[in-house]
Amino acid sequence: MIEIKKTPLDLIDDIYSLAYWMTGSEKASNELVSNTCLNADLQAPETEVLKTFRDCYIDAYGQSADLDIRETTGNNGGMIDSLKQWAADIKLSVLLSELTGMRHSQISDIIGKPVETVRFWLFWGRKFFAHDNLMRVSA
Repeated sequence: MIEIKKTPLDLIDDIYSLAYWMTGSEKASNELVSNTCLNADLQAPETEVLKTFRDCYIDAYGQSADLDIRETTGNNGGMIDSLKQWAADIKLSVLLSELTGMRHSQISDIIGKPVETVRFWLFWGRKFFAHDNLMRVSA
């Protein structure tokens, strides 16, 4: 299979699309793309540029995402925090697969998780996006 190398302009378009889906805001997307361009060498391989994007997103917004979870009394704080941490990476995994057409191994390299985890996240993340329950566009 022939792999087509994306130009820096193609990468910027992909990064902007990812940023908009991750933040839901044009202003936040522009800031995230700017930060990524400042911190990345756009001539570097695509996965390295996207790792920089992920790092910029985490620096700006942390791993938080809106989840439709009602906090109840009790000691559920750790579990809710874990779910919030996973939400951003699950969302990014689905977006990298659907918007940029990346392979599971490439997504695994960017996210820093095993390929099996990425496959699991893609399966459930697509269902969440389809039903729009847990993966709403949010910063």
